[in-house]
Amino acid sequence: MKKTRSLGWFLLVNIFMIVVVVICLFPVLWMCVISIKTVGEPITGFNALSVKQPTIANYTRLFQLIPLGTNLYNSIFTTLLGTLTTLFFCALAGFAFAKYRFPGRAKLFAFVVATMAISVEAGAIPLFIIMRKMHLINSLWSLILPRIATAVGIYYLTQYIKDVPDELVEAARVDGCTEFGIFAKIICPVITPALASWASITLITRWNDYFLPLLFLNRNDKYTLMISVSMLPSMDGISTPWQVILAGCTLVIIPAIVLYLCLQLLQKAGNLAGAVKG
Repeated sequence: MKKTRSLGWFLLVNIFMIVVVVICLFPVLWMCVISIKTVGEPITGFNALSVKQPTIANYTRLFQLIPLGTNLYNSIFTTLLGTLTTLFFCALAGFAFAKYRFPGRAKLFAFVVATMAISVEAGAIPLFIIMRKMHLINSLWSLILPRIATAVGIYYLTQYIKDVPDELVEAARVDGCTEFGIFAKIICPVITPALASWASITLITRWNDYFLPLLFLNRNDKYTLMISVSMLPSMDGISTPWQVILAGCTLVIIPAIVLYLCLQLLQKAGNLAGAVKG
C-alpha cells in the first residue's frame, strides 16, 4: 500500500512539473514560431503554431531596421564584462568581510546590506549627474561602473565564504601564500558553485537591463539589443509587423537562455567536485 501511494505521489508530482514546464516554455515556442511566419499568416489561437511557409524574411527586415550587429556587440560587451567585474569585486569584498577582522567591519557590512533597500530608480538623477561629470554619457562603461559591485552580491558571497574553513586560509598563510593568492587559489575554487549561481543571476539581469541603457544612451550605435528591440514597434512606418518584432525578441531571449544553461552546468560540476573532494 505504501509503495502504491508513493508511486502515485511520484507520478502526480512529475505530471504537475511537466505541466508547469509546458506552460513556461509555450510562450518561447510561440514566439520562435511566429518569427518565421510570413506577415499574412495568423498569429493568434492554436493556428499560430502551424507554419505553412517558413521564412527568414523577418530576420532580414530586422537587420534593415536596426544596427543589429552593433547592438548585439554592445549587449555582449556590457553583459560579459559587467558580470566578470561584478563577480570579482563582490567575491573580493565578501572575502574581506568573511575572513578579516578590522574596526567597523560589522557596521560597514550593515551599511552595505542597508543599501539594498535603495532602488536604482531612486538614485537615477544623482547617478546621471555623476556619469555626465565623468563624461560617460553614451559610453558603454556607464552600464558597467554603477554596478561593478552590488550589495546583494557582496552579502551572498560573504555568507558563502564564511562556510570555508579558516584552517584552509591559515594553512595557506603558513605556506607563504599572499593574501590575494589565498583569494585566487583557495577561496575562488572552493566557492565556484556560488560564483556560478551569482554569475547566472547577474548575466540575466545585465542582459535584460532596460533602465540604465535608456538613461545613459541616446545614440543608435550605442544602444543595447534590448533597447533597439523595444523600439521596433514604431520603426517601420506606422507599425512594425509582429513577426519582425518577435524575431527581435527571439534574438534577445535565446542567447540568455543558452548562457544560463551553461552556467547551470558549471554550478552542478562545482557541486559534484566539492562532494567528491569532501
